[in-house]
Amino acid sequence: MSDIKIFHNPQCGTSRNVLAMIRASGEEPDIIEYLKTPPSAEELKALARATGEPLRALLRTKQAEYLEQGLDDPGLTDDQLAAAMAATPILINRPIVVTPRGTRLCRPAERVAELLPGTAAAR
Repeated sequence: MSDIKIFHNPQCGTSRNVLAMIRASGEEPDIIEYLKTPPSAEELKALARATGEPLRALLRTKQAEYLEQGLDDPGLTDDQLAAAMAATPILINRPIVVTPRGTRLCRPAERVAELLPGTAAAR
């Protein structure tokens, strides 16, 4: 089992690029295709806490479902947002990478360098 985990969508170019960068560093991550195996609402809130960003930072605002579900309402709680993301995982922004060095939403893809051993950004 790897100590690197990527929440991955193989249809996403950024996600594919981040996966390639992880592999180029010599690591083989645990790949979680979150559209097939979505994280729970609690896991999403924990991921957001680990990134140091608000939960909204992990929300894909360009998806039609974002507006259809009224998720642009600033009054929604993290519990409500996380429940919507868990129920409709296409709303989860990607890729999210978890390593011993930290957790990041890797947009742009180059942010993954902060997390990988042996990279200048990780030093």
